[in-house]
Amino acid sequence: MKIILNLVYKGSLFSKNLAPILTQLKFSHNKPHWGSNKLHRKIKIRSPLHDIIMADPKIEEILAPLRSSVKEQGDLVRQLKQEKAPEIDIKKAVAELKARKKILEDKELSLTPAEELFDRAKMEDLIKRRFFYDQSFAIYGGITGQFDFGPMGCALKSNMIQLWRKFFILQEQMLEVDCSILTPEPVLKASGHVERFADLMTKDVKTGECFRLDHLIKAHLEKIKSEKNAKPELKAEIEDILIKLDGMNADEMSALMKRFDMKSPVSGNELTPPIEFNLMFNTQIGPSGLVKGFLRPETAQGIFVNFKRLLEFNQGRLPFAAAQIGNSFRNEISPRSGLLRVREFTMCEIEHFCDSKDHPKFESVKDIQMLLYSADSQEQGKPAQIMSIGDAVSQGIVNNESLGYFMARINLYMLAIGIDPKKLRFRQHMGNEMAHYACDCWDAECLTSYGWVECVGCADRSAYDLTQHSKATGIRLAAEKKLPAPKQVEVVEAVANKAAIGKEFKKDAKVINEALASLDTAALEELQSKMETDGEYILATSAGEFKLNPNLVSVRKSQKTIHVEEIIPSVIEPSFGIGRILYSVLEHNFKMREGDEQRTYFSLPASVAPMKCAVLPLSGNSEFTPFVRELSQDLTSVDVSHKVDDSSGSIGRRYARTDELGVPYAITVDFDTMKEPHTVTLRERDSMGQVRLPLANVSLIVRDLANNKISWSDVEEKYPKFEQQENAKGAAA
Repeated sequence: MKIILNLVYKGSLFSKNLAPILTQLKFSHNKPHWGSNKLHRKIKIRSPLHDIIMADPKIEEILAPLRSSVKEQGDLVRQLKQEKAPEIDIKKAVAELKARKKILEDKELSLTPAEELFDRAKMEDLIKRRFFYDQSFAIYGGITGQFDFGPMGCALKSNMIQLWRKFFILQEQMLEVDCSILTPEPVLKASGHVERFADLMTKDVKTGECFRLDHLIKAHLEKIKSEKNAKPELKAEIEDILIKLDGMNADEMSALMKRFDMKSPVSGNELTPPIEFNLMFNTQIGPSGLVKGFLRPETAQGIFVNFKRLLEFNQGRLPFAAAQIGNSFRNEISPRSGLLRVREFTMCEIEHFCDSKDHPKFESVKDIQMLLYSADSQEQGKPAQIMSIGDAVSQGIVNNESLGYFMARINLYMLAIGIDPKKLRFRQHMGNEMAHYACDCWDAECLTSYGWVECVGCADRSAYDLTQHSKATGIRLAAEKKLPAPKQVEVVEAVANKAAIGKEFKKDAKVINEALASLDTAALEELQSKMETDGEYILATSAGEFKLNPNLVSVRKSQKTIHVEEIIPSVIEPSFGIGRILYSVLEHNFKMREGDEQRTYFSLPASVAPMKCAVLPLSGNSEFTPFVRELSQDLTSVDVSHKVDDSSGSIGRRYARTDELGVPYAITVDFDTMKEPHTVTLRERDSMGQVRLPLANVSLIVRDLANNKISWSDVEEKYPKFEQQENAKGAAA
C-alpha cells in the first residue's frame, strides 16, 4: 500500500508544485525570522541637536583660542622640519602639539552632547514575547516585508488611528472616504505612477539577488567611513554624499558604484548597472485578464477621482479637506528594518483642496517651535534650525501658510502619541528628490536606532492630480468661484460642421467631434493659424490622426459676461505611514527600570496605550472575585479598555507584566478592599507611585487620566499615598 501511495504522490501535480513552494517559503522554524542578530548589542544614537549645539557661536568662542593655539604649534612643527632643526627640538615641539590637541579634544568632548545607547535587541525581544507584532506566516518560515499585529499591536495601532481621526477629521471637519484598493491601470497612468513610481536596484550578476541601490550604497559608504584608517577628508566627503544620496539619479549612483568598487554584500560578486524597478503590484481585474490593474500604492488617488462628488457634498465651496485611512501596497526591492520598510502598510492621508494657500487658522499655530532642516541647509552642509513655523513661512523657508499649518498640526499629533520632541525634525526635499507631483515637500522624520526615518510626508501637490485626471477622462475636475463683479472674457471655441465630418469620416466622426470640443485655447489658436496658413490641420485623437480643412471646422471668438470663474484647486497632502510611526513610538518609549535592566517596559501615553488599566487581585482569594467583577463592569461602562490579571505569581511580577504591555494604570484589590468603606490602590506605571482611593471613584478617575483631563500629580494631591515594595526582579513571566 505504501509503495502505491508513493507512486501516486510522485506522479501527482502536488508533487511537482510542492518543491518550489517549499524552497520559496524557506522553512526555518528554529531561527529568528526578523530583528537584531546580535543580542543585547547597544546601538549608539547621536544626539539630534549635536550639530546645532556645536554650531552655537558661544561654543565656537570657547574653542577658538584653543584651535588657534593648536594651529600655531602645528605651524612651528612644520617650520622646524623644513629648517631641519635638531631632532630634540622637533620632538619637544611635537609633544607640545599633542598636549594642545588633547586639551582641545577634551574641551570639545565636554561640550558635545552625549550619545544615547539603545538596546534594540532587548526591545525586539519584548515586542515578540508580548506579541505586539511578528512576521507573517512565521510557521512557514516567514515572508520578508510582511507583519501580523497581535492583540497589543492591534490595540496600539487602533488607538493611534482613533486619535488621528479625532485630531484631523473631527477637529478640522474633514470629509472621510473609503475607496477601492484595486485600481484600474488608466487611473495610475494619469497620475504618473505607471511611468515614474520606481526605485533603482542592482543585481548580483551570478546569483540574481536584488538590492535596492541607495541602501546598498549607504551601507557600503558607512562601512568605509567607520574604518579606523579613514581620512577626515574622505569621512567629510562621504557625509556629504549620504546627505545628497536620495536625490541622485542612476548615472550618479553608477559612478559611485564604480568609484568605491562596490560588490554584492552577500557573495562578493560583481553587480549590474542600475535598473529601474516599478514598485506597484500588478494584477488582472476579472476572469478574462483583459482589464489590467494594480494594488494601490497610495490612498490619495481614490480621493482625487471622487473630487467632483466631494465638492458637491461640500456645497461647491473651497477650501475643504478629504481624508482616507486604509492599506497600500509597494513591492519593495529589499524590505528590511522591521516595520520601517514593508510591502503592505496602513496609511492615513489628507487632501486639502484650496483656492488660496493662506490658511484661516494659521495664526493659532504660528508660534509653535519646530526643528526644520531646509533644502538649503542640506546642500550647504549646515545643521537643522529650531524656529517657529510662523518665521519659517515669513522667510520663505516653508512655501505657504497652508503647508505650514499642516506641518505644525503634524508636529502636535506626533508629540501627542508619544514621539520624543528632541527626536523629531522636518526635512525639506531637495529639488532633485522632489516627487513628480510636488512643488514643495517636507518629511516629518523620527530619529531611531536605524537613523532618521521618514514617517509623515507633507507635500504641496499644486493642481497636478486633478489636472491629469481631467485630461485623461475629459471630465472637468474644477470648482467655481463667485466673482466680486461680473467681467467680460473672450471665448474661443471650435465650430464643427458635424454633417460634413460625418459624411467624410463616417464611424470616426464621434471621436473627432469630441476631440475638437476638448481643445484648449492654445490648441484652438494653433488650429486657426494652420487653417489660415496651410489650409489644413492635423487633429490627433485616440483613434489616430485626421486631416481637417476649413469646410469641416472653423474657430469662433466671442465676448461673454461671466459671474463665476472656474479654478482647479491646489492640494496640500499630509500622508502618514502608521507602521513607521508606531515603531518610532515604541522605540522612543522603551525603558528599563533603574537598577534592574531586565525589567523593561513601554512608557506609552495613556491616550494610545493598548489598554488603559489593569485590574489585579492581590492573590487568588475567592473573596476578591466580586470586587474584581464590579471594577471590570464599572470600567467597561465608562469605555475604559482594561485587562484582568488574576493569574498566579506575586503582585510585583504581575505589575511588571502589565508594564511590559505599556498599561499606564493598575488597580489592586487587596484585603483592605473588603472592609467598609471599600477602597483599592491605583498605581501609575512610570513612577510606580500608588494611592488608595474609594472603589466607587476609581473607574471615573482612570477614565479622566486616560483622556488627559487630569494628571497623576492631581490624583496624588487628592488621595493618600500607598507604600508597597515592588520586589519583582528580572523580566516578567
